[in-house]
Amino acid sequence: MKRLDLLVGGAPPTQFVPIKALRPADSPRLNGEDFEHVQMLAGVEANLPPILVHRQEMRVIDGMHRLRAAQLRNEEHIEVQFFEGSEEEAFVLGVKANITHGRPLSLSDRTNAAERIMTMHPGWSDRAIATAAGLGARTVANLRRRLSGVVEDLDDVHARTGRDGRVRPLDSADGRLRAAEYIKKNPDASLRVIARSVGLSAATVRDVRQRVERGESPVPLNRVRRPSKEQLPVPAGMAREGVPNATVDLIGIEALVHGLKADPSLRLTDSGRRLLRWILTKVLVPQEWQEVSDGLPPHAAYVLSDVARRCATEWQRVADDLEQRTRNMA
Repeated sequence: MKRLDLLVGGAPPTQFVPIKALRPADSPRLNGEDFEHVQMLAGVEANLPPILVHRQEMRVIDGMHRLRAAQLRNEEHIEVQFFEGSEEEAFVLGVKANITHGRPLSLSDRTNAAERIMTMHPGWSDRAIATAAGLGARTVANLRRRLSGVVEDLDDVHARTGRDGRVRPLDSADGRLRAAEYIKKNPDASLRVIARSVGLSAATVRDVRQRVERGESPVPLNRVRRPSKEQLPVPAGMAREGVPNATVDLIGIEALVHGLKADPSLRLTDSGRRLLRWILTKVLVPQEWQEVSDGLPPHAAYVLSDVARRCATEWQRVADDLEQRTRNMA
C-alpha cells in the first residue's frame, strides 16, 4: 500500500497547460461543483494555487473549482502539478485532498468515496480506508458488512493492509496453521523468513515453533478471538448520530488547520483571513498541552479543569451548529 499522502510531497514543479487539454475530474462530489464557490474564486485577483492533474489521463485530480473559475475568466492556460500513478491512486489522492482543504466533501460524498475505495482495494484495512475518506473506522466497518456478498472479492480477503503498509491476517489461527506446516517442511528456516511467508509477526512464529517443539497445537486451545482495534468502541462522547467517528483524530488537527489556511476562499478574502486569525488562536494541538502542563500547581489545575470543561461545552455547541448548517446545505 503506497503512502498516497506523500506522493505529491516535496513541492513538485508546476507548468502552465492549455485548459482545453484537461479532462474533468473523476470527482467524489456527488453533486458536482459549487457554482457560488466558482464565482467567488473567479473574483479573486491573486493567483490561485496550481491544480493537481493525473498525467497519464490528463484528468483533474484536485482543483475543479479553480479550473471552472479560470474558464469563467476566459483564461486559456492554468498552472498544473502532475501526478504519476494509477487511476485508483489518483482517485484516492483526490478524495484525501478534498478532505483536508478546499470545499469540504459532504458526509454522503465521503461515504460514497469509501465504498469506491473499498471496491478498488478490498484488502485495505478499515482504518486505512477511513483515513483516506475522512470517516471513522467503525463507519467503514459497517459499510464493509453492508457490501459483503455484493462487492466481488470482498469476502475472499484473509488479511488486510493497514495504514502503515503492514499486512495483518484477519484470523491468526489460519496463519498459525500455515506457519506450523512451513516449519514442518523447513525446520531450519528463520523466524523472519517464515513470518514473511505466512503473513504473521516473528513473535507469533516463535510461539508457534515453541508449541510445535513441545508437541502442542500451534493454535492455543483457550485462545479467545478479541475484536480488532478497528472494531473497538469509540469512547463515550466521540460518536454522535450522523457524525463520522473520530474523524478529527484520523485526519489530524494540524492537517485540517493547514487545509483551512490553504483554502483560497479563506486565505484571499478579508472575512476569511479574519476567521483564520481567530481559529489559529483557539485551536489546541495535543502536544502543546504537554509542553505547558509540567509543574502545574494543584490549585491552578482545579481552576483550569473547570475552564477546559466550559470551553469544551462551547466548542461542542459550535460543532453542532456547523453540522446543522452542513445538513441544511446538503
